[in-house]
Amino acid sequence: MTGWIGIDLGGTKTEVAVLDEAGQIRWRHREPTPAHDYTAIVSLMAALVRQAGEQCELPWPERVGCAIPGCLDPHTQRVRGANTQVLNGQPLAHDLSSLLGVQIRIENDANCLALSESVDGAGAGEALVFAVIVGTGCGGGLAINTQVRTGRHALAGEWGHNPLPWPRVDELHTPACWCGLQGCLETWVSGPGWSREHQRRTGQVLTPPDIVQAMQDGDALARQSVNDWVDRLGRGLAQVVNLLDPDVVVLGGGLSLIPSVPQWLEAAIPRHTFHRGVHTPVRVAMHGDSSGVRGAAWLARHKD
Repeated sequence: MTGWIGIDLGGTKTEVAVLDEAGQIRWRHREPTPAHDYTAIVSLMAALVRQAGEQCELPWPERVGCAIPGCLDPHTQRVRGANTQVLNGQPLAHDLSSLLGVQIRIENDANCLALSESVDGAGAGEALVFAVIVGTGCGGGLAINTQVRTGRHALAGEWGHNPLPWPRVDELHTPACWCGLQGCLETWVSGPGWSREHQRRTGQVLTPPDIVQAMQDGDALARQSVNDWVDRLGRGLAQVVNLLDPDVVVLGGGLSLIPSVPQWLEAAIPRHTFHRGVHTPVRVAMHGDSSGVRGAAWLARHKD
């Protein structure tokens, strides 16, 4: 039987899935990620690949695709920019390939989201898909004609580490980012960034879903907090529209599940684009939290 194996390595969970010819998931399984132990991470990934092959009675694969919260440096082939920091500087593709005896194709998790959704998801039929993961961090990925585009330095889509555009006076005191710079968009629109800013303004310690619930219950401070978050995310996406003019923006990550976010962003983006009359569709990922592992499996499908 035919199937392609993909792995989505996350900070809290690692998922493996087998995709069939029609893009349907035949089997999937998750395990907690041993996030502070690189050797344990590699061993877990290898074990999941073997388990997937056994469960689906697959011939031993030639290739396995892998989504990670970072990227492979094109020159050193070592992991760079990963939130799961034990991965950074490690030859993950080499080590996993040595254990399994197969080719390992690694891409950033947002790139895998873009690939999955451009093939047969919320961006299907669109030439240029910009995918956004907004949750504990803020990442982006780019697919053109259902092909991932990473760029010369594997930096394409890293919009979360540009500064918040068109800052207001009260946004000029910018927070530090884990990447070593100040005021990155991620520090404002990620879940922790949003909660931090809400606490600074109100003294309340709330998660984003709690802030949204408070707004729905009539809390004026929470409503302002939601409006500020949407405006900041809209500004960040307006910058993407000015640079790339994507056919669609696809949202993934935990914050994409907040009701009405696509409609809010479709209204917010044109307030800051060079041409105010733009209408860039914003859609929630059709395949939800499976998109990362599906995109990883699509990586394994193609020989080139």
